[in-house]
Amino acid sequence: MSQIQDLTHVGDQASDQLTHRYTDAMMNTFGTPQKVFVRGEGAYLWDADGTRYLDLLAGIAVNSLGHAHPYVLSAITSQLSTLGHVSNFFATPAQIALAERLDEIVSATWPTSTTSRVFFANSGTEANEAAFKITRMTGRTKIIAMEGSFHGRTMGALAVTHSAKYREPFAPLPGDVEFVPYGDADALTAAVDGRTAAVVLEPIQGENGVVVPPAGYLSAARQITQRHGALLWIDEVQTGIGRCGDWLASGAEVGADIVTFAKGLGAGFPIGACVATGATADLFTPGMHGSTFGGNPVAAIAGLAVLKVIERDGLLANVRDRGQQLVDEITALNHPLISGVRGEGLLRGIVLTEPIAPQVHAAAMGAGFVINAPRPDVIRIVPPLIITADQIAEFTHALPGLLATAQHQTTAKDNS
Repeated sequence: MSQIQDLTHVGDQASDQLTHRYTDAMMNTFGTPQKVFVRGEGAYLWDADGTRYLDLLAGIAVNSLGHAHPYVLSAITSQLSTLGHVSNFFATPAQIALAERLDEIVSATWPTSTTSRVFFANSGTEANEAAFKITRMTGRTKIIAMEGSFHGRTMGALAVTHSAKYREPFAPLPGDVEFVPYGDADALTAAVDGRTAAVVLEPIQGENGVVVPPAGYLSAARQITQRHGALLWIDEVQTGIGRCGDWLASGAEVGADIVTFAKGLGAGFPIGACVATGATADLFTPGMHGSTFGGNPVAAIAGLAVLKVIERDGLLANVRDRGQQLVDEITALNHPLISGVRGEGLLRGIVLTEPIAPQVHAAAMGAGFVINAPRPDVIRIVPPLIITADQIAEFTHALPGLLATAQHQTTAKDNS
């Protein structure tokens, strides 16, 4: 820790001092930070003032194995001490092995045998940018995206992201994108035609408040796109790599033409992957796309380590069990401010009957829980996949008190 402090000048500075330094040094793209964290271990974080928090946000579904996981640390350290970067003029064993493993995961979702190939990037946004470019190689330009979608902040990814507040400051964006209601197979049927290059969707809309489509919707999307020779592009950046209780949230046999990953794949180390299947995997040829850092051996070994630990420690089953525990315990509260819990595995949205999610978030931080309020009436819970039954129970037992605090603060503000 002393070496880190020597580089960052943290020393004994408190959170308010570090926050002041942040606002002076950083562009104001994120606003004032809620906390300054200095250490993490397992499912816990510590801020600069020494306060411990149960991390139920996991860096927005990124820290799939929690903080400072020993196996991932060992793999990264060993790889970095051997070979850190060579560019994509060359290959490395870690890059090849991770691509092979992701190919296996995605190819297994096809009802018939198919091949797949990977392009490595550094984030989910970049993975989606690669996918966008692949769709243009079909000779068509029309893309059908979903209302409520989020796919990233670069210009291509932003073009298929629905929120006006993200899009409008940067218009005009790449065109020929049409948005349809998420989960509405009839609307999708009406929108897709012979001009359509691709349909892009999330199996569960995380940033929209953990919105789950009706049963059979993804299969319908597959049938609709195949009928018109269009690609099905599934964004598994937030939902994939075990987050929802399986490798892919889009199901065992949907058979997407393009699948994008990031977030939990690196357990905190930046990595993204765009996987294309069948004939789509051959649409890119040398020189059409690239990345200086994408697929570097350190990021690749981190991804391999994550997949290994999830398999070795039975974390897919833990995700399903802990996710169901969360639903059961919250439902048992029978609280008037909670209308239900939606999502799958450990991607959950607690839906409130009043728009007090930001106040619940603030109350939770004050009580030592890191959560998120993606919508005024939704609390998002996306903890590390290693979360324990006792840690889930710690939060659910505290939840009624957090709701009471939030409601009291809201009432007091309204009456002032």
